Amino acid sequence: MRHSHSHHSHGHHHARMARSEHEDGLGGGRGPRGGGGRIFGHGGLRFVLLQLIADKPSHGYELIKSIEDRLGGAYSPSPGTVYPTLTLMEELGYLTVEEADAGGRKRYRITDTGQAFLAENRATADAMLTRMNGGVDGAGPRAGRPPQVMRAIENLKLAMRMRLAREALTPAQANAFAAVLDHAAQQLEQI
Repeated sequence: MRHSHSHHSHGHHHARMARSEHEDGLGGGRGPRGGGGRIFGHGGLRFVLLQLIADKPSHGYELIKSIEDRLGGAYSPSPGTVYPTLTLMEELGYLTVEEADAGGRKRYRITDTGQAFLAENRATADAMLTRMNGGVDGAGPRAGRPPQVMRAIENLKLAMRMRLAREALTPAQANAFAAVLDHAAQQLEQI
């Protein structure tokens, strides 16, 4: 999985379908162009989008804006992540699309199948929403978490995941990896 940038172009549909089967809810943010689910993990974005659409049928850009607002601008999912996820959920029968409006925008509405899927995964969906509302990772704007700090945290998480997704670490590399993180932790405690 070294080439996180390339499978956007070839076999796009296939890659998307294959990913949907086994990366649900895990933190594998290796979606199209590596921007996958930085806050959510790959399957997580799906639950957040479904829940938002269950609350109110929405256009794709409204969903992106809604997530950005809830995170206080600390993170905004890219259209290249959101739209393929919406299309996939439409193919799976979780969403239905209302007639496109004059501007050609599609409004998504949740189906009974989508509601059932959401109910089965209620714990995951709730955890994702809590996280988004500043719960676990505290990505929300409330607790004095400056956007530049949140960006740096997400950047670090992504760098760690991308390195761990490549070839296995040798014992020496694993020690070095841990040392970098331990050193950062010690420095943070001194700020």
